[in-house]
Amino acid sequence: MRSHIRGSWTGWRGSTVVTLENGTMWKQAAYLYHYQYAYRPAVVIEGGEMYVEGIPEGVRVRRIH
Repeated sequence: MRSHIRGSWTGWRGSTVVTLENGTMWKQAAYLYHYQYAYRPAVVIEGGEMYVEGIPEGVRVRRIH
């Protein structure tokens, strides 16, 4: 799945909830702390991992809505 994060993004904090522009919500399921400010960065969700534009590694996520 490809989309963009709705609004501003400040990175992964351990239990981050991400809302995408298509309305789906995803919760971080594996720990990673990485600060990065961006507005509407592109994301790819593949194999249960979310890859956010500008962050070199994916993070395991689960859909909550």
